[in-house]
Amino acid sequence: MIMNEIRELTKEYRVNVYDTGPDGKLAIYTMFDYLQDIASDHAEMLGYGRDDLMQQNNFWVLSRIYAEIYSLPEWNDLIKVRTWPRGTDRLFAIRDYEIMEPGGQKIAAATSSWLIVDKTTKKIRRPDNTLSYMNTDFLKDRSLPENAGKIEPAAPEGMIMSRFNVRVSDLDINLHTNNARYLKWAIDTYNLGFILNNDPFSVEINYLAESHFNDEINIKVSVENNGAMFFNHSIFGSQGNNELCRIKIGWKDNSTEK
Repeated sequence: MIMNEIRELTKEYRVNVYDTGPDGKLAIYTMFDYLQDIASDHAEMLGYGRDDLMQQNNFWVLSRIYAEIYSLPEWNDLIKVRTWPRGTDRLFAIRDYEIMEPGGQKIAAATSSWLIVDKTTKKIRRPDNTLSYMNTDFLKDRSLPENAGKIEPAAPEGMIMSRFNVRVSDLDINLHTNNARYLKWAIDTYNLGFILNNDPFSVEINYLAESHFNDEINIKVSVENNGAMFFNHSIFGSQGNNELCRIKIGWKDNSTEK
């Protein structure tokens, strides 16, 4: 059973100049870095950190994440990120987040689904009873109405917008590509004018497979024809048909804000 005093964690982050994009606003891939950071810290407090799981030859894998963004903070702004675990959904351990201005106004919310994987066999392990215990709070405190779900790949007629190899700077401590790097790669497929004139209002990511140093990466992009600016990104690995990640980003014109 998890004690109430560590049931959730809130941390402050200062938006440094290196955390922003060319528009001076917090880059969304940096926002996802913040979410990874606080999730790691809180998991350690709860006894489910990387070292704790490694003692049983297991590790965490982020499978899905969905974020809604209401307002992007700018350079030198102070924000607060709050996170809490929200029980289990089948094999997934659910973790939610809120991002707030110092006064408490919510500027973003996210929900994520994690898997526990055996390091040797790569098989998914069922979450233990302590994580499942939090299901009693499942509907009481949730950041978004629905958990992160499956998203569609880029359409077959989508264009290959980028080809490159995984670099050393893309890797995490497990020698896999860092989760937030996939989002950064997707952002790099847009031209500068688009980034300066549009803001993201939603980001959905499904992580499907690992990539490693020097793997060749191809990114296919397509646009949904539903009246809104939704772009679907499929990121493929060295084999060409090995889909590593799917990312769906919703954009809105920011010209009215200027």
